[in-house]
Amino acid sequence: MSKLAVIPVTLRNGSAATIVPFESVDQVPKSLVNEMRKEYNLEVEQGNTLSQIEPLSEQEFLDYYCPKFLAILVDGEFKSTKEVADFAKTQDVGSKFLGSYYIKPNYPGRSGHNCNAGFLVSSKTRGLGIGKILGKSYLEYAPKLGYRYSVFNLVYETNQASARIWDQLGFERIGRVKGAGNLKDHGYTDAIIFGYDFTKKTE
Repeated sequence: MSKLAVIPVTLRNGSAATIVPFESVDQVPKSLVNEMRKEYNLEVEQGNTLSQIEPLSEQEFLDYYCPKFLAILVDGEFKSTKEVADFAKTQDVGSKFLGSYYIKPNYPGRSGHNCNAGFLVSSKTRGLGIGKILGKSYLEYAPKLGYRYSVFNLVYETNQASARIWDQLGFERIGRVKGAGNLKDHGYTDAIIFGYDFTKKTE
């Protein structure tokens, strides 16, 4: 199980939830993986925030979204990663899925200390501040995993909710890619590149 601690949080509606860290998808209950993939593919079909055009198969999703570390927000209070796994043995923990993100290297080798993340919020629980809650925990988990800098390569400028979160959390707008995405509702759209220096917290 993960050596990182769970993070208890309170949603905008006052309900309790828990961010659970998994250092490998092998530790994640199958029902949670299935729910993540379902929600991811719903976002793919919307065609306005992700680069994929077609829904991902199970293996494609595992390869792309689950190669390394995962943080998953679940409804309710859990004290450890193991407690979530034990809960899943008798009950459907997938129904408790609220949001998630992966953390993986953005570049290989000598630049592998620069990470990237991909965030997902359940379509059933929008408007509860989940995106920002996940973003705050990312700033806690990523440096503990050994990363020194974060790069978000493609935040389409029409995705104002996402951009607002990164601005509020202190990310820098370090670049722009012209016409980076051919979006379903907006056509060719620029993408903002966001960066965050984890080492500034320790200097």
